[in-house]
Formats: sequence, C-alpha cells, structure tokens
Amino acid sequence: MKTPNLQLLASALEKGEQLDDLGIVKQFKEGQTIVSEGANVHSIPIITKGSVKVMQSDDTHKEMVLYYLRPGETCVMSFLAGLYQGTSKIKAIAEEPCEVLFIPVARFRILIREHPEWLNYIFEIYHKRFEELLGVVDAVAFKNMDERLLQFLQKRAEVSGSRILKITHEQLAQELGTAREVVSRLLKKLEEEERVVLGRNKIRLL
Repeated sequence: MKTPNLQLLASALEKGEQLDDLGIVKQFKEGQTIVSEGANVHSIPIITKGSVKVMQSDDTHKEMVLYYLRPGETCVMSFLAGLYQGTSKIKAIAEEPCEVLFIPVARFRILIREHPEWLNYIFEIYHKRFEELLGVVDAVAFKNMDERLLQFLQKRAEVSGSRILKITHEQLAQELGTAREVVSRLLKKLEEEERVVLGRNKIRLL
C-alpha cells in the first residue's frame, strides 16, 4: 500500500509526468552525503527509494541525528533553504543505498502554484518533521541518556524494518551527540535488562 506521499508521486506519473520530467534522479551508496551543511540549495530532494538520516552539527563539529527520511518524503529544512535562497543548515546522508529525485526550486514553485496537492504535501511533511523535532528536544531536555538510546534504537529498527541493527558504538555515540564510553556502558545495561543482545558491530532488539 502506497503512503500518501508516494501516492502524490504516483499521481504525477499518472498525469504523464515521469520522474525525469520533474527533475534529476540520482543514486547514492550507503554513507554518501546527499545534502551538505552550508551548501546552497538549488533543488528539493525527494526520497524515492531507501532511507536517509538528517543530521546537524554544532560549533565543535559534534553531530546529532534529527530525523529520518523514507520513500516519498523530503527534507523540509532543505525545501525552505531552497525556497528562500538560503544555505542548508543540515546534512543528509544515505542510511542505505537509495534513490533521490531532485526537483529544481523553480520547477517546484510551478508545481505548487499549478497543483495544490504539492502544497498539501509540503504541509504534511512539515507537520511530521515538526513533531519529530519536538520529540528530539523533549528527549534531550527531559530524558535520561539510556531512554534516548533505547528510543533511538527503536526508531532505527522501524526505519530499517529489521530488529538487527548493524552499527558500532562509535556511530551510535556520534548520532546521539555523546561519548562512546557512555553508549557502551548503557548498551551493556540494556543487555543485562534483556532488552538487547550485543554482537560484533551489531545490536539485536528484543
């Protein structure tokens, strides 16, 4: 069953608009950067296959994952930067091999003007991203690191569709904006509580 966002793309195709007509389709390998922090945004990225993590760094280059993008979704922060001729405040990285449709900003303006469903699409994505960012603020401000870690693992499992996560303690620490020693200690605690099983560079959620 298609998600509402993928239905929008399907609708565009039914009207005779191929993806190549809407913009440029690019393939990315796992770990490749799709959007860089500080870059000028000339095209709006829409994920058509795979998943993407969106991160932000501070002045000390410490990074933290803000949210994930799945097929049919776009990064609202990139959309706003492109629409108002600003620079990207985030970095988007391929979580797995993925395909991304880049729609030029000028073309996107036309789509919004001529097809109201595209504006509804942006509002829908904006609402979802806003709720996720509120969740990040809530986790950082009010939750202990062990709660944040477990919540983060559950979110990654949801995005990947697997309860076995291939990730190192160092990567987890980077994405949570904390120290590797903290993550290792908390993962050991979660294992003792029989919430996870730890393996070499992988974690299985129970």
